[in-house]
Amino acid sequence: MLEEKIYKDYIEALKAKDKHKTVFLSFMRAELKNSALALKKDKLEDNEVLAVFKKQKKHLEETKETISSSGRVDAISEVERELSLLDEYLPVSLSDSELTVIIDQVITEIGATSVKDMGRVMKQVMATAGARADAKKVSDLVRKKLVPA
Repeated sequence: MLEEKIYKDYIEALKAKDKHKTVFLSFMRAELKNSALALKKDKLEDNEVLAVFKKQKKHLEETKETISSSGRVDAISEVERELSLLDEYLPVSLSDSELTVIIDQVITEIGATSVKDMGRVMKQVMATAGARADAKKVSDLVRKKLVPA
């Protein structure tokens, strides 16, 4: 399980005295624990762990944009370090071309013809792509396919 891997990596970071990784993994473990408590579970499933990590990644990317507009280079490097640590645990995202293939297949299967079918298409595409797809990117691509030019 992914949660166990995070714990093992946390212990290794402690032993290696890697301060940045230890602090980051400690924070993420707390986030996972909070999420488990909210869901009234003892342990999270891997897809739930990935959801927490994706949420954190989105938050860090928004923080990076905010900081870059203020010009604080020291804070940007810290956020980038955390993003690189997060990427170690997240699956590789699908490219636009791979997503387009999946979207085309789903549109054909469902017989979607307009934006009214967007919800059904999105649901099916996200179920197929799973954690490897960003919902906003999928939404944009589906909208382009379903909106007449």
